[in-house]
Amino acid sequence: MPTVDRPAMAAGYGLLPASEGKGLLPWSWASERLERSRNYWIVTTRPDGRPHVMPVWGVWMEGAVYFGTDPASVKGRNLAANPAIAVHLESGDEAVVLEGVAEAVTDRSTLARLYQLYGAKYDIALGPQNPEGAGDYPYTLRLRPRRALAWLESDFPGTATRWRFPAE
Repeated sequence: MPTVDRPAMAAGYGLLPASEGKGLLPWSWASERLERSRNYWIVTTRPDGRPHVMPVWGVWMEGAVYFGTDPASVKGRNLAANPAIAVHLESGDEAVVLEGVAEAVTDRSTLARLYQLYGAKYDIALGPQNPEGAGDYPYTLRLRPRRALAWLESDFPGTATRWRFPAE
């Protein structure tokens, strides 16, 4: 389980002590929003340092966000050069932000479970490029968060929460 506390932010944000306001949010609150989100905003960095942001479809499974991209896409090339990534959900009213490192997923049993969930979520069939199973699966990435932030906009100073995950 991650450690939980208030995020380190400038004093001007007026964060309350963890015991005040609505208090720290439980990880289950963030996990529920990650699971039900339809779109995930992926933030990568171009080699020249400029940010790149794109929405993608994805799945929250086994404590990680899984998504696909073409390796030749801007985000694919960015992640090949620098795998640091941030993911943000659509809502600013119930904000959830993850940070960490993207990694390619190649394990066929993980991909099979993922594509089953993905297919049910988006009503689309996914699987190996070759139906006989000889081809590769589409390029799939995973973000296991190293750090997460979340808050309710209606009580930002009293709900701003940070989770830090142990390195694997």
